[in-house]
Amino acid sequence: MNTSKLKEQLPALLTQTLVVGAILYVALQLFHNTQANLEARNIASGFRFLTVEGGLPINDSLLPYSPADTYGRAFFIGILNTLFVSALSIMLATVLGVLVGVARVSSNWLVAKLAAVYVEVLRNIPLLLTLFFCYSTLLAFLPAPRLSVVPFGDIFINNRGVFVPRPLFQDGFGWVLLALGIALAASVFLVRKSKRMRDETGRGLPSGWISLGLILGLPLAAYYILGRPLEFDVPVLKGFNFKGGMVLRPEFTALLIGLVLYTAAFIGENVRSGIQSVDKGQLDAAKALGLRPGPIMRKVILPQTLRVCIPATTNDYTSLVKNSSLAVAIGYPDMVSIGGTIIGQNDQAIEVIGMWMAVYLTINLVVSLVMNWFNAKVQLVER
Repeated sequence: MNTSKLKEQLPALLTQTLVVGAILYVALQLFHNTQANLEARNIASGFRFLTVEGGLPINDSLLPYSPADTYGRAFFIGILNTLFVSALSIMLATVLGVLVGVARVSSNWLVAKLAAVYVEVLRNIPLLLTLFFCYSTLLAFLPAPRLSVVPFGDIFINNRGVFVPRPLFQDGFGWVLLALGIALAASVFLVRKSKRMRDETGRGLPSGWISLGLILGLPLAAYYILGRPLEFDVPVLKGFNFKGGMVLRPEFTALLIGLVLYTAAFIGENVRSGIQSVDKGQLDAAKALGLRPGPIMRKVILPQTLRVCIPATTNDYTSLVKNSSLAVAIGYPDMVSIGGTIIGQNDQAIEVIGMWMAVYLTINLVVSLVMNWFNAKVQLVER
């Protein structure tokens, strides 16, 4: 019996072996040809260039950096910039996308039509054009540093960027963070206990207000008891520009706005389709219980919408991360922009492209893993 079964599977095994062998042969030939071409052009291979002083100026950096640092450090700064703008864009695009999706199914004719126009326009304009428009608009309408717009406090907006105070953490601030951590842990415990009480007795605790009081009150109490261990470096106009504080440059702001507006249009359509997939009987039952439109949307419709829109939104998140590479077009120093400069100086194109691929693959796998976990949590479980 086993012999006859093996004979039946033998042609398939031979075919698979030949295919794998052919792929390995082609890959080996490509490797040898690449090595020969690099040697013929006197181009060094390997990653030793990452330890060489780069001399690259980078204006936007989340960590201390100077042109005397290595290429490896410069590329790492680019990775951090990519992660920062991608994470912030995902959060803002999600909020805006949910609002647009809810507006698309609004009973208000004007709100629904405005949301529809936003979705149709933004989805059908290439992102690169949106980025160029945001960048040119920001530079065209923002004033010079001496005429900065001051919305409130020590925040200054001009064509050099948005200048805000930089927090300077003093001794003892760690205890404030510890108090915040304790408040968060207590809030999670309280919410779970309230949910369990509601399932068992039908009545729960006002966990939302109590949690808000803990999260705000406990750290503030620790902050004042410890003598306010937090100071701010305030930006000050000196000469033709501001000194001190933190700055969000126009390139970063334009990239953030463009990514958020573009991705939110797709997320809004996901939310709209998810809302419309909820059975009408759910809405009728909620109305029969006397719920108002706001609680119906928050507690009945949107939780069921998640089961439909999460898979498509996961694709939008991964696309946003890859679309952030268009930052090179407006001068924001992300990973692709810095890597391109490294290629221009060292001709290490294969190595840099390989690093790009590895970083984007890692980021998107992590995003997919988190979203798949969240998707599994919100799915209906058959008893």
